[in-house]
Formats: sequence, C-alpha cells, structure tokens
Amino acid sequence: MPEWSDTAIILSIRPHGEQAALVNVLTKQHGRQAGLVRGGQSRSMRGVLQIGNAVVVTWRARLETHLGTMVTEMATPHASAVLDNPLRLAGLASTCAIIEGCVPEREPCEPVFDATDALISMMTDGDLEEAWLAAYIRWEVAMLGIAGYALDLGRCAVTGERENLAYVSPRTGVAVTRAGAGIHVERLLRLPCFLGGI
Repeated sequence: MPEWSDTAIILSIRPHGEQAALVNVLTKQHGRQAGLVRGGQSRSMRGVLQIGNAVVVTWRARLETHLGTMVTEMATPHASAVLDNPLRLAGLASTCAIIEGCVPEREPCEPVFDATDALISMMTDGDLEEAWLAAYIRWEVAMLGIAGYALDLGRCAVTGERENLAYVSPRTGVAVTRAGAGIHVERLLRLPCFLGGI
C-alpha cells in the first residue's frame, strides 16, 4: 500500500458526496496529485482547504494508480492573506488554475513547485505592493516554456540585435526592435521593461 507525505500547494477543491472533497495539489517531490479528503466539506476543514494554501499532505492508496485519500495539515494560510485584495486574490486563483491545467499529474516537478511557492509568498507579502505583478508575469513566461511555447525575448527576430527590444510578435513569440517592426508595428505586442523592453 503506497503512502507518502509531502509539502503541497492546494490548486482546487471540488465537493464529493455529502462531506468529502476532491482536492488537487502541487507537491514538492511528487508533482501534481489528486486525492479524496474525508470530511473536506466540514466546518473545521473549510479554512484549510482553500486554493493557494500551503499544506502538508499524507497520501495513501491501495495501488499507486488509484485516486487515493489525503490527510491535510495547514502549513501557511496564504488564501486568508489576500482575501481583502481583489487583484492579489485574482493572481492567486490564476496561478493555481494555470498549474492545474499545465502540469501533468504524478510527474515530479520540484522547480515548478519552488517557483510557484516563491510567487505565492510574494503575493501574500503585504510589503511588496507591485513587485509581485512583475514576478507573476515572469512566472507565466516560464510556464509557457514548460508547456512548450517558450518566448525568445533576448534578440530581435528581424535584425538579430540584442538591444532596443520594444515588441513581441504574437505569432512567433520572439522580440522585435522598433527598427525591425517597420510597418507591422500595429500587429505586435509591447514588450514590458521588466522583461527587457525599452
């Protein structure tokens, strides 16, 4: 009977039956995992089972390929730290939805966990008012690369130049200088300064 414990970030919670909940988490060593939390809809578990919360999970099943059951313990209540800020709450929800949609289930992905955990910690830090937005965009660019749609923001697609990059081609995902944009400037997206744009 396989069993393991790991640190995790809650990605989604769905009711299952009267009291249980199907919970999707991103774990540090075991990747994205799903499990049934008995009593997951109870009053005592509502504060723990919120998207973005860092938890310690113990997963067990009869076979490795089964859904399995989870026991969760709160580690860091990230969700409650952003409830009063709609932008941060939207960022947290978006982060969890992207991970759930992009990361394959049951494949270890420790770098993705570390990057996501750092991003969520920035979101919930009240002192970093705007810094988390730039970090979120960089994190999304990294997720695009993991999904196979990497952006090349280091050189111009037209001239090969590495300076004065101002735009990104939505078709190719490659940066373009102002001079290289020419008459196609209306079709290009502006490259933000924090990603190397001017």
